[in-house]
Amino acid sequence: MNNMKKNMTIYLTIILTAMIFLNSTANAQSKKSDKINKSKVEFSKVKEFASGDSLQLIEIFKDIHQNPELGFSEIRTSAIIAKKLQVLGYKVITGIGKTGVAGILQNGDGPIVMYRTDMDALPIKETTGLPYASSVIAKKADNTLVPVMHACGHDAHITWMLGIAKIMVLMKSSWKGTIVFVAQPAEEILLGADAMVKDKMYEKGIPLPDFALAMHTTPLPVGKIKNCPGIIMAGSDQFDVTFHGIGGHGSAPHLAKDPVIMAATAVLDYQSIVNRSVSSQSPHVITVGAVEAGTANNIIPASATLKVNLRWFTDADRTKMLEGINRVDSSIAFANNVPAELYPTILMKGTVYPVKNDTNMMKKINAVFVSILRPEDIITKGLPIMGSEDFPMLIINSKSNPVYDYMFVGVANQKLYNEAQKEGKEFPFYNHNPNFEVDLSAIPFGTVIGTMALLELFKK
Repeated sequence: MNNMKKNMTIYLTIILTAMIFLNSTANAQSKKSDKINKSKVEFSKVKEFASGDSLQLIEIFKDIHQNPELGFSEIRTSAIIAKKLQVLGYKVITGIGKTGVAGILQNGDGPIVMYRTDMDALPIKETTGLPYASSVIAKKADNTLVPVMHACGHDAHITWMLGIAKIMVLMKSSWKGTIVFVAQPAEEILLGADAMVKDKMYEKGIPLPDFALAMHTTPLPVGKIKNCPGIIMAGSDQFDVTFHGIGGHGSAPHLAKDPVIMAATAVLDYQSIVNRSVSSQSPHVITVGAVEAGTANNIIPASATLKVNLRWFTDADRTKMLEGINRVDSSIAFANNVPAELYPTILMKGTVYPVKNDTNMMKKINAVFVSILRPEDIITKGLPIMGSEDFPMLIINSKSNPVYDYMFVGVANQKLYNEAQKEGKEFPFYNHNPNFEVDLSAIPFGTVIGTMALLELFKK
């Protein structure tokens, strides 16, 4: 009898445990279903707002594309951003790091979320043939005149931010907290974020965020996003190496110390560092993007400058490349019997560290995309790219340890992408190329993606 009671007790315990488990599972599934349904309702509203504003946003995009400005010269662009944020009711702070802008909107208690866009264009002559193509010629910092183009999608980034800022105002009842929109100068030269921080942006009324988000164009088809965990982009250094010589007549090079020869030798010798001083299993790049020397055919100049760019993922590899470049420079000077006071000099211009997405933040954002995009349109795996970004410099040295996520949004026309694939190309165009083209349908799409990501970050 006792055994029967004991067995009955065990049996009832098992049934009760199973019922509790099934009930909790059902509750969890119900909550998950409610969350998905809520996201779909929000998506419907966001999509409606973005679609309704798409014509205006596209005109803003075309205007910015047609009027590009180089780093720290984004005067017209920053004025447009400041004015539009002010009209929407944001507290606007201008002139941060020269041309940077911030728009702040407080909406009750909740997290502080920063959304950052970059504003600067590139010294590239556009070849897209678009009716709103850039024909701008501008002065660089050294006073040389160059054609200028938005060949990295910053015009789209700005437009997305303005569209998102408007929708966040229209949907204030759907979120609580503080949003900070930051329009950053000079990303292309990797100096803008640091300039804003050094200009004490956080002492000028900008709150330090709990989360920071940024989006970037990528030549994937419109409709696709890429948001991966961990390290996604390389660190980078930009610097100028100047070889000093002794000028002379082109007919008597033996009476001069030719810095052009020295610089040309260095361009090739730097590549001996790649995969020789640094392991081929550790991705790294040394690129000489420009050689500047001389003014005439028959004059040996007194100096020649190389504009160098490094890409790396570890401090050790960075150190090896910098030390290797110093050795190459000194050995070339020694081989050319250059006096010690004329040995090569290096001007460091900018350094940024690898971009490392916070995994939990990335998962939180991607979770909302699952309910609004097809699974094949959400890319969460992939090798880190060798491109670099200074966006994390806005927050990485702060004491409160805010987290960030940096994701990519497809902007390529689907037909062009398909044609490129048939031709064996990875993409129809690449960033920093004169044929870089943002399909206009990417404007409302990116606006929707950015808004949904922000709304999700404000949820507990």
